[in-house]
Amino acid sequence: MIVIDHVAKQFVAPRARRSAWSLRRAPAAVIHAVQDLSFSAADGRITGLLGPNGAGKTTTLRMLAGLIAPDAGRLSVDGIDVVARPRETLARMGVLSDARGLYPRLTARENIVYYGVLQGLSRDAAHARADALAQMLEMRPLLERRTDGFSQGERMKTALARALVHDPPHIVLDEPTNGLDVLATRGLRDALRHLRTPEGGAKCIVFSTHIMSEVERLCDDVVVVSHGRSVASGTVAELLARTGESDFEEAFVKLAFAQERGVAA
Repeated sequence: MIVIDHVAKQFVAPRARRSAWSLRRAPAAVIHAVQDLSFSAADGRITGLLGPNGAGKTTTLRMLAGLIAPDAGRLSVDGIDVVARPRETLARMGVLSDARGLYPRLTARENIVYYGVLQGLSRDAAHARADALAQMLEMRPLLERRTDGFSQGERMKTALARALVHDPPHIVLDEPTNGLDVLATRGLRDALRHLRTPEGGAKCIVFSTHIMSEVERLCDDVVVVSHGRSVASGTVAELLARTGESDFEEAFVKLAFAQERGVAA
């Protein structure tokens, strides 16, 4: 299980340069990217972080991956504190960020195997995992091709295989369908559905998105994020019932923008 408990993070924006007409520099602006965000994600379920751009989703997932430290709160993976023991938690996660930087001079197989070796696999075991993942993700024709020139969908499949090479129990994805066409998006959905099943390892999957249809079609649990806070959570059916709406987009607007609308969610 992944647990995010009352996490907060703020950044200080660079000071604006002093203009020729002013003797003072503008004061530094404090940006509250995440203010009080809590949720848990269970094994064998897909948990979606749903919120508008700038809601704090990416910052939260970067803290979970140990890339930045929280100012407050606690993040844990299987009871292991992310800040105190980052290597242990990273070993239990496969992280796919929005920057899917592949090594362009390497083939898809070489990208996957390289990460497998970094995760402690033998070279033979990493090659075997690359073959198994290529079968599952329907990317066998890509394995021996250099990733330079790959389409967005081909890059996504390779990056996902790289993240899964060490067979982690937890998968974290930041807006993974950005820029994908319909077929690539459907392929990713099918892969995630398989990974949450017992046959796929009953993975705990967390992904962020601002696309309603992805959440409706894929997520077992939904966490609505707004202004750096978790404002609602539950299944799609539970959130519809809570808001009294039959359309999920309308339910999301009520929950995520209640503050602007001056109503209680």
